[in-house]
Amino acid sequence: MSKKLVIAEKPSVGRDIARVLKCGKKENGYFESSDYIVTWAMGHLVELASPEYYDKKYAAWKLDDLPIIPKSMKTSVIKKTGKQFSTIKRLIGRKDVKNVIIATDAGREGELVARWILEEAGSTKPIERLWISSVTDKAIADGFKNLKPGHQYDNLYLSALARAKADWIVGINATRALTTKYNAQLSCGRVQTPTLNLIKTREEEIENFKPKEYWEVIMSTSIGNFKWVDKNNSNHRIYEKITVDKILNKTEKSEKVEIINMEIKDKSIPSPLLFDLTELQREANKRFGYSAKETLSLVQRLYENHKLLTYPRTDSKYLSKDIAATIKERLSAIDFGSYSRYVKQLKLVSDFSKNKIFNDNKVTDHHALIPTEEKSGYYDLSDSEMKIFDMVVRRFLAALMPHYTYRQFSVEAEIQGERFLLNDSVCTTKGWKSVYDYDEHEKNESMPKDLKSGDIIKVTSIKSIKDFTKPPKLFTEGTLLSAMENPTKYMSARNKELARLLDETGGLGTVATRADIIEKLFSKFYVEKKDSYLHTTEKGRQLLNLVPNELKSPDLTAKWEYKLEKIKNGLMNEKTFANETIEYSKSIINEIKNDESKYIHTNKTGDKCPECGSYMLKEKDRNGELLKCSNIDCGKRIRTRKISNARCPQCKKRMTITGIGEAQTFICSCGYREKLSSFNKRKSQEKKGVSKRDAKKYIANQDNEEINSAMADALAKLKLD
Repeated sequence: MSKKLVIAEKPSVGRDIARVLKCGKKENGYFESSDYIVTWAMGHLVELASPEYYDKKYAAWKLDDLPIIPKSMKTSVIKKTGKQFSTIKRLIGRKDVKNVIIATDAGREGELVARWILEEAGSTKPIERLWISSVTDKAIADGFKNLKPGHQYDNLYLSALARAKADWIVGINATRALTTKYNAQLSCGRVQTPTLNLIKTREEEIENFKPKEYWEVIMSTSIGNFKWVDKNNSNHRIYEKITVDKILNKTEKSEKVEIINMEIKDKSIPSPLLFDLTELQREANKRFGYSAKETLSLVQRLYENHKLLTYPRTDSKYLSKDIAATIKERLSAIDFGSYSRYVKQLKLVSDFSKNKIFNDNKVTDHHALIPTEEKSGYYDLSDSEMKIFDMVVRRFLAALMPHYTYRQFSVEAEIQGERFLLNDSVCTTKGWKSVYDYDEHEKNESMPKDLKSGDIIKVTSIKSIKDFTKPPKLFTEGTLLSAMENPTKYMSARNKELARLLDETGGLGTVATRADIIEKLFSKFYVEKKDSYLHTTEKGRQLLNLVPNELKSPDLTAKWEYKLEKIKNGLMNEKTFANETIEYSKSIINEIKNDESKYIHTNKTGDKCPECGSYMLKEKDRNGELLKCSNIDCGKRIRTRKISNARCPQCKKRMTITGIGEAQTFICSCGYREKLSSFNKRKSQEKKGVSKRDAKKYIANQDNEEINSAMADALAKLKLD
């Protein structure tokens, strides 16, 4: 009997597919039934071969060997996961396996994961493609009923392959050139380096900013505060002190003022669009301080493990029209707790497809991030998972709700020819904002309901307020994600066509890679965080001085992504793009070789490496401080300061670990200190309490009955808010 081999991207997804396909026989690295064999990768099992694969001399990094341009680029199996690759290769080779179903993530990188495995295994068997946006049992079952021909995704694979090869050629050559030329561990890339440059550019804007003095003239009255406005341009800021004095001389002694115009307009604010990954990461950073990587990890678990959310690595904020028929089922899945009142209201809607969020033309590979039809396992979520789940659910509910409406009042008054304006508003229907319990635009009770032109109102005072223009703020991870998504203002060429291309192709990186790019900037010690703001390090600033100009600008990514999109759509040959990449790589290597700049280790310490005796460098990353060997061939690292998960017994804040080995000490910002030995002793003596999750589960299961038990006594002592 013939069988189909299904290749998922991760073990957890493989297990889900195996369950739906009723593959009950569990083997080492796969599941099997009479019709299917379900196996999995672990992310990439195959990668582009390292330079030494082509010639052993490349194992040693030498400037004279560059550029490294293989005649034909090869792949190799990743050693760490070689066992699983061998399992898949053996399964592909089985005589009873007649064809292969690719069930990796439905996107460019997912396609690359599977195709590389098949090529490295030498497979020539027919391919089908599972293309789904969630991993609920229903979505998997429906997906297998609607498998796509594998050749339909050939160009997607070629696009992914072209991207991988280009990044290898440019990244490896530029990184080796910088590292060997300056004897420092330096790396660069077409996305990483422009992103670093965004941060440095913002720092320079702030450093070069010159505050400008300005004034506003405020008239306080019985109905509210009016602002002076320029009749010619409606600007309320005044940059000349002499103008302020003239206005005050004419008006400040006035006790009454006449209303010369009163406008009342009914306005509305449309419901928001749904979350794509980048906006979710941005909002989670703003609200909870989560890094882009943390948010991606949390939403991936909600998709993969809990089955509560759809595919997270999406760049779309819209849904295809066929999803409209599933909305009520999704609403039923979140019909609990504080969501229920909105679910009840929305279930009265007869046709959701007319909502603006349903637009087939604006859905790319995946639709927006929304809840699945899976009944919510609310009490199985960690606190962090619940926060992300709540954000997605509330945005989903808000997007389906009616507009927020309000009545805007615009009141104009005039004294001695000088115009003053008061704007106020009153909420008429909360609409979608009720999901977030917004209270803005509440009624101003001091404004008379029958106010009209010609009315005279009492003036309490007229005075000027001085202020200064403010510089732009440093980037946080959230605002950096926004800049990566829309980096056109930072393009060196200011080329309108390139700017358009960059907008069309989604900016620097993709929704799937931006988190990793930011993490790499930290791990390479190019960026550090102070409070919630990002700063370039001395190493990062020096790197930007040494990197060829085009690698610092988003321009290169704009050109590449445009061409990769053409390859995906069958409008450009992958080999043409590869040849262009090779020529570009040769040019930047020559530029680096001929550069006469110097790199200075400003962070060198007096400590020597225990492995090779070279001086150690002091570095900072997300987790604290460490010493790193300055010898590029050694790479020894010793952690000297780390932010731990241990909580201070006095103030409950996270403590920092300093020192090495038995000399480690826990330190808190409140002044508490504790040696490692004392800490271990204290923790061993502490009794395990009831976890917050268990407590919530227990309370939920009581069905409002009176709790009177030993567990209730334990719960009463816990702080669950």
